[in-house]
Amino acid sequence: MTRYTVTTLAVGDSIIPGPELFWMNDFDKWHPLVFQVVLIQGPGITAIVNTGPAADLEPMNAGWASFLGERARLNRGDGEFVLDQLERVGVAPEDVTHVILTPLQLYTVSNVLAFPNAQIALAERGWVHFHTTHEHPHDNRGTSIPDEILVGLVTHAWPRVRLLQDEDEIAPGLRTWWSGGHHRASLVVEVDTDAGVVAISDTYFHARNVVENVPLGINENMYEVLACYERVRRTADVILPLYDPANFERHPGGRVA
Repeated sequence: MTRYTVTTLAVGDSIIPGPELFWMNDFDKWHPLVFQVVLIQGPGITAIVNTGPAADLEPMNAGWASFLGERARLNRGDGEFVLDQLERVGVAPEDVTHVILTPLQLYTVSNVLAFPNAQIALAERGWVHFHTTHEHPHDNRGTSIPDEILVGLVTHAWPRVRLLQDEDEIAPGLRTWWSGGHHRASLVVEVDTDAGVVAISDTYFHARNVVENVPLGINENMYEVLACYERVRRTADVILPLYDPANFERHPGGRVA
């Protein structure tokens, strides 16, 4: 059976109000997030989950600050831009064979066109929602897929775009399933490793969401969230939330498996 290595890379940090992270909890607290790009490597496969925020953070940060205040802005340290982080671990943009996007937001899609040889995999449900929804309280077109990236995806990059079914396989030992909950394009990415199945997702921001069954506060469907957590607890050996700072305590150096 195919086994992969999994490494998580920090690409920025922020803080969010308690109820955004934990449903109806911690109204008087703000919690840290570390935004991450996950590198998955195995025979013939160099995949990344998400591509990190853009080089210019201001458009995204202006939007965040407009409804959460200035302290919600994303900060990025020296060397944390996604291409710098990949270079640090010996991966060039041309080496990446697959990009998996979950969900479709500025902090996931902004650099997707920087990987010229990668298959670009995203949930078909999320793609259809993007193209058929005119107004939505959570998904703004411009902050889901900006126009300049959308043009690339539907023109020169279109042959490399793969729309994922609710249960799908990227390669042997590397699977996805639609989880929803957070966004219509949210996925769980399952990776077979020597440490067991690693389950990567944005439907849970912190491990506590799943382990203690505390629903994500910023959710679009409570029942999808709870179903996701039940399945992950049942099938995963390693839970890897895409924004949990504690990932780097549980996995020193970001080396998950």
